[in-house]
Amino acid sequence: MTQENKNILAFMAHPDDAEFLCAGTLARLKNRGYQIHVATMTAGDGGSAELPNEEIARIRYNEAEQAAALLEADYSCAHQRDFFVTYGQGTICAALEIIRRANPILVITHSPQDYMTDHEQTSMIVRAACFAASAPNAKTHADEPAPPLAAIPHLYYADAIEGKDIFGNAIAPTVYVDISDVIETKAAMLATHASQRDWLLKQHGMDQYVESMKHWSAQRGSEIGVAYAEGFRQHLGHAYPQNNLLGVLLGTVPGAVATG
Repeated sequence: MTQENKNILAFMAHPDDAEFLCAGTLARLKNRGYQIHVATMTAGDGGSAELPNEEIARIRYNEAEQAAALLEADYSCAHQRDFFVTYGQGTICAALEIIRRANPILVITHSPQDYMTDHEQTSMIVRAACFAASAPNAKTHADEPAPPLAAIPHLYYADAIEGKDIFGNAIAPTVYVDISDVIETKAAMLATHASQRDWLLKQHGMDQYVESMKHWSAQRGSEIGVAYAEGFRQHLGHAYPQNNLLGVLLGTVPGAVATG
């Protein structure tokens, strides 16, 4: 008998992106018995106004590992550079290896429209890598390449930051996940990224970033009548899976709000 695949992958641009955008959903899936994997395109080498690239990258890599460990998850990095994540063969191959090694049935990445290009480029890279992950002739030329997946995984886009595109237009989720019962787990994961408070205050004008996360989660929650929620849209292009697996895994009717 073939063992059921229970792998879930959140593949974002930077350390702390998953914690801001989808850690509550990851925590709920973990509580349902799924194995969580977290990956980023960069180690966060641009996330400081004081420390040099290599030093802040080392710190942020360790913080990402600590956050993932709260869900007994592993953490992988494609080792690209902050501000310069670019769609291309090299980055797609790096993402392919991470996705194939994680062997996920479901992948969460950034919204295709977001406030910065690292997020948007990561969204395209992960989308391309998910599509190619099951194709034997999509070769990465790694020294020890991971085998192709059995099928294209389900792909979901997390909220854009503040739920809006670059013109300020609202991006409405098609799936909500009630994270009220795991909001403190999400907060604890985000709090491991302690190096980011000064940077977010300087670059984003955001202090008390854990409280900012809770405020946004509460806003999404208010849209469906719960305390806290996360929003997603499913990629439903040709050849991608069409059923709402995220809703199924969290015990809901496919296509409806993911609660309970």
